[in-house]
Amino acid sequence: MPPLKHALLAVFVLLAAAAGSLRSAQADPCQPQSFEGADYIVCTVDPGKADLRLFWKGADGEPYRYFSSLAEALQAEGRKLVFAVNAGMYRQDFSPLGLYVENGKEMKPANKAKNDGSAGPVPNFYKKPNGVFYLDEAGATILPTDQFLKRRPAARFATQSGPMLVISGKLNTIFIPGSTDRTRRNGVGICADGAVRFAISEDWVNFHDFARLFRDQLQCQDALFLDGGRGVGLYDPALGRNDRSWHGGYGPILGLVE
Repeated sequence: MPPLKHALLAVFVLLAAAAGSLRSAQADPCQPQSFEGADYIVCTVDPGKADLRLFWKGADGEPYRYFSSLAEALQAEGRKLVFAVNAGMYRQDFSPLGLYVENGKEMKPANKAKNDGSAGPVPNFYKKPNGVFYLDEAGATILPTDQFLKRRPAARFATQSGPMLVISGKLNTIFIPGSTDRTRRNGVGICADGAVRFAISEDWVNFHDFARLFRDQLQCQDALFLDGGRGVGLYDPALGRNDRSWHGGYGPILGLVE
């Protein structure tokens, strides 16, 4: 084969490989990222084009608890769980700690209880303001809980958690730069391009740095903390992830379905 043809063939092979890698990267919505020395997995979803939804209980009326249980149930219906994350804090019986709406039905009411810390540190859910991530016909939104209850949008899916990380482009003022309260964390943001972005920290981070990831790197105007520590979890077969909670399972689960 003439040298020119050899060269053209080599270029074609390289371009094909690059295109294949690009398609592979685009096929998985979850990708590793780093921010100021900490590693994260960030999953990006277009809520107008993708089937993002909440799950809690299976057909037997029992909580799924494990990502793999949900994946198997969907597979039996001919559907695929692309990725999933813990969707918020939950009680010992795996019931949501706050508001939970699934398929337009409110299965748990909003939690309006207050905790002033008089009996010890304020649990994360009660740090103010907490908020609601919800999906409706217009797409995805995050609102502080008080605003959500005033508006009462017709949510198809909704989960309450807290605290809010970013509110209208500003960090929650309760966060302390350089705080030593560091652990793994996961959260969700509504970003400048209309995308929903989930972030799961692989390293221990404080609230201030985690909130800055959403605002400064992911370009999210609003973001909500979902859970931390032993409750952080990710399901993504493309990344070889099927995390298990040390609590014996998860409560509400956010998943992307195909």
